[in-house]
Amino acid sequence: MEALLSILSIHWAIMGGSGTTFHYRFGEFEVSVEAGELRRRGALIKLHTQPFQVLLLMLKQPGETVTREEISRVLWPDGVFVDFDHGIHSAINRLRAALGDQAARPRYIETVARRGYRFLGPVEAKGTATITNSLRAYSPPAAEQEIPSLRRSILATQADLPKTPQRVVSILFLLLQGMYLGFYVGALTNLDEIRQLFVEYGLDSRLWLIVMTTAALLIPVRAFLICGTLFRAPRMQEHYLRAWWALMIFDCGWALSPFLLLHHIQYGLAVACMAPLVYAPFAQRSLMLMGAASQPRPEVEADLGLL
Repeated sequence: MEALLSILSIHWAIMGGSGTTFHYRFGEFEVSVEAGELRRRGALIKLHTQPFQVLLLMLKQPGETVTREEISRVLWPDGVFVDFDHGIHSAINRLRAALGDQAARPRYIETVARRGYRFLGPVEAKGTATITNSLRAYSPPAAEQEIPSLRRSILATQADLPKTPQRVVSILFLLLQGMYLGFYVGALTNLDEIRQLFVEYGLDSRLWLIVMTTAALLIPVRAFLICGTLFRAPRMQEHYLRAWWALMIFDCGWALSPFLLLHHIQYGLAVACMAPLVYAPFAQRSLMLMGAASQPRPEVEADLGLL
């Protein structure tokens, strides 16, 4: 009887109690690449695409440091315009949550400062011949994919955005920065006319000073964003997303800039031009998150924060 129970126990460990062959086992967990499943003592644990891919990559080389560059090459193909560090942090956070792990007291996933991550503990591998090819091919069933909703944020997530080549995204982002530069330079060039307009409409003279000051201060900001995009500055996307809320306030204020042209255009046209300008800061944020990857990418939109 004990021998029979031992055989059944081994069968359950290998098959996970579900008829699925597992390629990796560690601690209380089993991983099936073919089925895209992570189980704990036979119970299925929900894990989305990117955290699952990171787990497979780390299980291939337990005890070794997996760099951020290696992870980004697996999660995003070439030509994708996303905040890599942000997405990697989020994928690791989700993976740790699924494993019941903590960054401060790691049991499975250890952070290697300024380099990447390391999988801790022994890993038993079985039937790994197809694992390498499965890293990119795996995609969870549609029912298990995360669907962004208003419960998380009223802002768009990367999963909501279309697949777009980096070149197209960069051009659109640069055009928006050029538009704002045109507003600032045009306002500074016509300060006397703007002041006269404010006097005619009985507006507070301090508003004129705000126009002049913000235009002068935001010119170098736009120059930085243009240079960062052209030269693909490291962590530029993360820096922009961190500063986005502050920039949004200024951008929404400058959405009123068509009214500075009331000496030349009708009031109705100024209102019509203002409407798309209100959306412009949100468009810039979306462009920062947009990429060409075909897989779901909800992870990129998690809270910014270092592990």
